[in-house]
Amino acid sequence: MAGENRTELAGARTDLAEDRTLLANERTFAGWARTAFAAVGIGLGFNALFEKLEPVWLPKAISTGFLLIGIFVIVVAERRASAVKARLNSHEVKTFKAVNLRIITGSIVVATLTLIAAIWILV
Repeated sequence: MAGENRTELAGARTDLAEDRTLLANERTFAGWARTAFAAVGIGLGFNALFEKLEPVWLPKAISTGFLLIGIFVIVVAERRASAVKARLNSHEVKTFKAVNLRIITGSIVVATLTLIAAIWILV
């Protein structure tokens, strides 16, 4: 009887540990998304501060580099978060759906590519 109870408790602890890992995965994705937004912000800020720099293409190229770094960071973060999500099962907590991560990532990528186009075409 006591052995069965210990086995049940061990299983419950394992399930809760898996849930905590999934929640940590969500926080990690959010951290990488913030890093991607920071790279985008640096790129836009650089372009705004140095748009008068000669040659004209130089601030645009540097800004584009930071924007592309932001795209890279969010895409890699989505891939890693989705891989972790696929390996683990949620037990007690409701976690994100992988499709939502793809929608968020796709939106950020499209918006950043639009910013790159705006920098090169409009500025």
